[in-house]
Amino acid sequence: MDVNIRENIERVKERIAFACNKVGRSPNEIKIVGATKTVPAEKIREAIKAGIKIIGENRVQEAERKIYELRDENVEWHMIGYLQKNKVNKALRLFKMIQSVSSLDLAKKINNSCEREGMKMPCLIEVNVGREPTKAGFLEEELFENLEELIKLPNLEIKGLMAIPPFLEPEEVRPYFKKLREIMEKINDMKISGIQLKELSMGMSHDFEVAIEEGATMVRIGTAIFGPRE
Repeated sequence: MDVNIRENIERVKERIAFACNKVGRSPNEIKIVGATKTVPAEKIREAIKAGIKIIGENRVQEAERKIYELRDENVEWHMIGYLQKNKVNKALRLFKMIQSVSSLDLAKKINNSCEREGMKMPCLIEVNVGREPTKAGFLEEELFENLEELIKLPNLEIKGLMAIPPFLEPEEVRPYFKKLREIMEKINDMKISGIQLKELSMGMSHDFEVAIEEGATMVRIGTAIFGPRE
């Protein structure tokens, strides 16, 4: 199937602008993360040429291959899928941000690996807003229980929160986006020294307008840019 990636990106930008206009936000506040699980390198290159500046990958091994193939491109790579602890060392070398810090154990592993490498890693904390047993991420109460420990990890730069809510109709998913925003506001209201969360990574191809209306700063877009997955 022939997919016009450049046209698709323009349409996504129009949809972002429309959603922002509804709630008095600027489209400049929204970062598009091209979600490229199973998307071949040549299609990703097209998206980069058409203006996509952040690429999100779900699997370390798949990302490693594509990052090598696209090493001449000026683009940020983010880890947006479940990160296994045994893949952390490799992930640190590949990604500019880990959006899916889904447990305290994983956070500690990233911190310790960063310490050995003499680096810091920008991260988002993944929250399981739908309380789905099949999904990774902190439950809300777990996040607040572990917040002090998370903040004390010196090599993690916690920039915000991320969520993959239940796959529902856009309006039905709104309460989950709202919940993530409220959790972030609650953490910021605590005025904890050294932490100010700004990023909310939420919303995908079918529901990103609603996510933007509820405060998303990053939207992870796959199908709406690259067409249906093969």
